[in-house]
Amino acid sequence: MEALLNLDGGILLFLQDAVRNPVLNPIMTVITSLGNAGIIWILLTAALLIPKKTRKIGCMSACALLASLLFNNILLKNLVARVRPYNAIEALIPIISKPSEYSFPSGHAGSSFASAWVLYRKLPKKYGIWAAILAALISFSRLYVGVHYPSDVLAGILVGIGCSYVGEWVVLQLEKRRLRKKPEE
Repeated sequence: MEALLNLDGGILLFLQDAVRNPVLNPIMTVITSLGNAGIIWILLTAALLIPKKTRKIGCMSACALLASLLFNNILLKNLVARVRPYNAIEALIPIISKPSEYSFPSGHAGSSFASAWVLYRKLPKKYGIWAAILAALISFSRLYVGVHYPSDVLAGILVGIGCSYVGEWVVLQLEKRRLRKKPEE
């Protein structure tokens, strides 16, 4: 565990000292804010719910986002109760306002991959790949701005991907149930 903590801290300090710069700082700050409260994914999901052609994908994304909220933000964050890296690593200086909730797992990474992984798998690749790229950028931005450990982000990504399958499964189960109840014509 000590080795993981040292590796996590070393990566964050490397990013702070060798990668952060005046050009990337405002870009990464904007990218990280896209994930605040899952807003970009909620908006994309809402847009997918409007046309009948993409409504099922929108429902899968909505269920995945709800699962991510439950698993990442409500259950795991409070169960693990990991302090933020800027509270544990004296030399680390975040470049955004300090979040008040616990660090593990990253809710931004979780919600990003919960929705993006549904979109990546279910939309045409020319759209899905952009969702996956945005999710990766949002996830990396949490390290760049100094508010999450790499292991927080990795856990958020893995749980988010798992939630994408949960969202798909829930929608397919509801669809099967609806079809069974439909009177035969």
